[in-house]
Amino acid sequence: MKIITTHKGTDFDALASVVAGTVLYPDAVPVLPKTINPNVKNFLALHKELFQIKSPQEIDFNLVQALIVVDTNSWSRLDHIEPLRNRTDLDIFVWDHHPGECEIATTGKCVRETGATITLMTGQIREQGKKLTPVQATLFLAGIYEDTGGLFFPSTTAADAYAAGYLLEQNADLIVLNSFLKPAYNAEQKNILFEMLKSAERIKINQHTVSCNILEVEGHVGNLSIVVNMYREIVNVNAAFGIFFEKNRKICIVIGRSNTDDLNMGSILRGLGGGGHPGAGSAMIKSLEPGEVRAMLIEQIRKDHQPSSLQELMTYPIVSVSSDTSMKKVAMILREKGFSGLPVVDDKKLVGIISRRDFRKLKRENQIDSPVKAFMSRDQIITIASGKSPSEAANLIVKHDIGRIPVIENDEIIGIITRTDVMRYFYNLVPDKAYTNG
Repeated sequence: MKIITTHKGTDFDALASVVAGTVLYPDAVPVLPKTINPNVKNFLALHKELFQIKSPQEIDFNLVQALIVVDTNSWSRLDHIEPLRNRTDLDIFVWDHHPGECEIATTGKCVRETGATITLMTGQIREQGKKLTPVQATLFLAGIYEDTGGLFFPSTTAADAYAAGYLLEQNADLIVLNSFLKPAYNAEQKNILFEMLKSAERIKINQHTVSCNILEVEGHVGNLSIVVNMYREIVNVNAAFGIFFEKNRKICIVIGRSNTDDLNMGSILRGLGGGGHPGAGSAMIKSLEPGEVRAMLIEQIRKDHQPSSLQELMTYPIVSVSSDTSMKKVAMILREKGFSGLPVVDDKKLVGIISRRDFRKLKRENQIDSPVKAFMSRDQIITIASGKSPSEAANLIVKHDIGRIPVIENDEIIGIITRTDVMRYFYNLVPDKAYTNG
């Protein structure tokens, strides 16, 4: 008999890898641990009969001749497989995406650094030309999406994206996938949250309240981002960081969550080799003690400074025209400056916006000498107050599909925030000062 099994606290990557094992090894029996993540349990409640999964208690280990282990390389993470541990006549193959010392002595293995183990197995299935059912493809894609955060986590590799594309070609159902990938808050995460709260601390950095919490964990724990976000809300800080130390693997997983644009998680954690976006980020650091990681993190927070308001990000001084300026003059300015539009200002007050698209309103050749006030947009001009955040500006740009927004203070226009300015902010490319309308 040949069996396939995985780690306790089975997540979607683990389940998908077990099922993929039955595709690669058709004579193998899938065996799942007793402890399964809640969202995976919900999936199995509907699909279990399709996979003919067994529990360890249903297996006669005396008949087992080969063992396939997926998504872990540690005996301690397997459930009730002890009878096989000291067998010298057993063929063992390991599939895992966590490179490092393999605790399980194998006769063969496929261990490479990817975002998910199912990525490796999907690649092999594709190479062998094996067919997948839509249910299998959906499950496999769920494994990739969960472990890579929808391909957004820094651990994501090109292989994960290729595998995801292939699974979509195999009719993976994104609607079904999304219905089961809703984050679940289980007992393990609850215990971790309680432990973090026991040692909660608050420190002041750059006028903001931050909490950095170190906690040792054993093996992979899913959905730690949920825990960190809940922790931040409970301790009521602007930003919270969880430094989760896996002693056996000598790695620290850093997860950050923020409620302010001033503390850009993506920027801060890129400084530690990770990444993310303004509100959330993560990094994986090897061979450093958690105390050292904490010191590095605090130093990175201190030196990282993102614009706290549009006044620091906006383009200024502005190039504007008066309402009496001719369309011919406006066309010349747009061409020379490379702008797509200009604010129209009279007596320091914004009275309209003139853009390249407004030139379509000219029907006769002599209208090029007409004043801009005859063609400018003056109704429902979208503006933003100088004290607002870059995220609020981005929301307006997306909502109204506009390239620039005048920044207003005391009823006067003091700058322009453009798509380019916002993109620079979100991708951590903000220059010290900007002097053109962009």
